[in-house]
Amino acid sequence: MITQVTRGIKISVATSFEGTFFKNYKTHFAFGYTITIENQSKSSVQLTSRHWQIYDALNEMEILDGEGVIGKKPVIKPGQSHTYSSGCLLSSPIGSMKGYYNMVNFSTNEKFRVYVPSFKFSAPFALN
Repeated sequence: MITQVTRGIKISVATSFEGTFFKNYKTHFAFGYTITIENQSKSSVQLTSRHWQIYDALNEMEILDGEGVIGKKPVIKPGQSHTYSSGCLLSSPIGSMKGYYNMVNFSTNEKFRVYVPSFKFSAPFALN
């Protein structure tokens, strides 16, 4: 599991290979990831949006921005956490993602970024 702490917000990431399938005459490699956002600060925070950089060994980097995570903008109180799972399709059996969450501190109304460390995707058969 990969972890990183930014301003009292701990991000933990676990990845999994979900399988291979064909679509539109092309092979796709499906990967899953589970992220836990743990509030170790003294203030309640809300995740408002996300920014991802997706690296595929066979394609150019893709950037995705969006509201919340999986349709939610969770409020996380001190000592609590929010966990969600999502996925990514790559054209290669190897890749990675990294990014950040835009957050709001409810005590100060300050907006800030929480960084998600780079996490790797690799199909088991692609490793030596």
